[in-house]
Formats: sequence, C-alpha cells, structure tokens
Amino acid sequence: MTHVPYLIGAYAVFVVVLGWDYLSTRLQIRRELRLARQRAQRPPARPASRDDASNELSR
Repeated sequence: MTHVPYLIGAYAVFVVVLGWDYLSTRLQIRRELRLARQRAQRPPARPASRDDASNELSR
C-alpha cells in the first residue's frame, strides 16, 4: 500500500492554494495602486467658506 496518490493530491492542493494566495495579493495591490493614482489626479476639494463654518457652531 503506497501513499503516492495522497501525497500527489496534498502537494497539488498546496500548490493551488499558494498560487491563489500569490495571485489574489498581486491583484489587490494592483487595484489599490490604481485607486491611489486616481485619487492623486482628482482636483483638491474646495475649502468651506468662513461664513459656513462660523454659522454652524454659533448659537
């Protein structure tokens, strides 16, 4: 009785999980870099006028 089929299956599952972990991490990094580039290209937000800020907190 040999354990070769079990070992082949175990190593195959290990390689698939390792590959998926590598690939999903690379895709996530790529997505985050793309979002950061898009954020950097956006025009800056306009600051609120002083009248809006002073009226909000006054009573």
